[in-house]
Amino acid sequence: MRAGSGSAFAAVDLGASSGRVMLGRVEGGSMALEEVHRFANRPVRVLGTLHWDVLGLYRGVLDGLRAAGTAAGAGPGGVASVGIDSWGVDYGLLDADGTLIGNPVHHRDARTQQMPTEVGKVLPADELYAHTGIQRMPINTLYQLAAARDSHQFRSARQLLLIPDLISYWLTGQRGTELTIASTTQLLDPRTRRWSPAVAEALGVDLGLFPPLRSPGDPAGALRADVLAETGLTGPVPVTAVGAHDTASAVAGVPAQGGAFAYIATGTWSLAGVELTSPVLTEESRAANFTNELGVDGTVRYLRNIMGLWLLQECLRAWETEGTPQELDALLESAARAPGLRSVVDAGGAEFLEPGGMPQRIAEACRRSGQPVPRGAAETTRCVLDSLALAHREAVFEAQRLSGKQVETVHIVGGGARNALLCQLTADACGLPVVAGPVEAAAYGNVLVQARTAGAVTGPLPALRALVRSSVRLRQYAPTGDHSSWHRAAARVRRDASADGPQREEGREASCA
Repeated sequence: MRAGSGSAFAAVDLGASSGRVMLGRVEGGSMALEEVHRFANRPVRVLGTLHWDVLGLYRGVLDGLRAAGTAAGAGPGGVASVGIDSWGVDYGLLDADGTLIGNPVHHRDARTQQMPTEVGKVLPADELYAHTGIQRMPINTLYQLAAARDSHQFRSARQLLLIPDLISYWLTGQRGTELTIASTTQLLDPRTRRWSPAVAEALGVDLGLFPPLRSPGDPAGALRADVLAETGLTGPVPVTAVGAHDTASAVAGVPAQGGAFAYIATGTWSLAGVELTSPVLTEESRAANFTNELGVDGTVRYLRNIMGLWLLQECLRAWETEGTPQELDALLESAARAPGLRSVVDAGGAEFLEPGGMPQRIAEACRRSGQPVPRGAAETTRCVLDSLALAHREAVFEAQRLSGKQVETVHIVGGGARNALLCQLTADACGLPVVAGPVEAAAYGNVLVQARTAGAVTGPLPALRALVRSSVRLRQYAPTGDHSSWHRAAARVRRDASADGPQREEGREASCA
């Protein structure tokens, strides 16, 4: 199906705390993006295990597609296609009839915490990294499979679908494994862009569980008749494989001009790095905790996972629970007036991984390292944002050093692009100009891959990014202040992390998603 200018494309973008369906139209050298439906993504703990409410997510998707059809209205062709992206690593198991076996387990569930050590007894971490280029994190699909292998559900499974591929299957009846989301499993070789037989054989993983791989832009089926009836859409409506890992779509939607840029995709997590044409599989890269995930158009997303705005989100939740709720804009204004770099913490520390009591844990980390303890919400918020900017700085600097790629500009996309204080602090910390926006970069990348497949736009990634630049309002932040103060703060965090030894390093691995 060839879509013309003005056609509407539905982007299903599933995040760890909410999902949304966005409707994008490309016309006249620019793209308009509209949020037509948003819904909560609330995990559920049952008998001690944390699960995703995947049927609730699917209901939200159906409601969103119905809203997309209404919003598309009498426009040319209605909804021209659908694309789906989500967070990485998690999956659903299907039985021989193609029926889901239980709710997918959440990557924050404690079942995997010892799995990196257990897997390392069979395949040492350095060998595993040399095959896959993926950093050692307990949440990875590989470790989830190791934790589940003796369960009745896993023994009964005949197929495994990662979350966006599961939603796609329910919409179309067709099964496949999209490459960018597959790269988060720690089972894919980023050089061949195929599964790693060496890793699978060493760890006893049956690669037959995975349906065939497909790339962004490949067809993924068409909406089933019952889905059309449920959503009110007029068929046929194709589903197109996009960068199914939300960060892959977000990086495709970075409005960069030229290649000398770093990106920071911010939200609950920050993913900071550079875009490469080949992976970096050195031991030094592994030791620095960098990962090589696949991107759109044969690219490699060379990045480090950072805790992200989870720290601030958990502080806000704690203050509300304690009866002292904070209005975010006012809090950020107060934080901007608080002394900078007075106290900083390692944003990847194990003590910040679990939910609950975040202000107290930040205070304890400062106390333990001999720094002033933040007094009140504004100082705690300033500590969080200084610490995140410092983590962004270290990731950008290390990515350049390890990859050999030089950076002239840092692009911040995702929810953190709204946070002017974080953007300015990141510019100050990196000593580089920061361009903030778009907030909905994942949806832009999702829609652009669909639009190119449908023939509504043409060209490689730089052309798609030019379309984003012409479509959104971007904010620029120039570095200010004494850059040496950030260098001293970084040394302070490294010293504190070293004092905590191996436990802190294990925690850094656990803190990433």
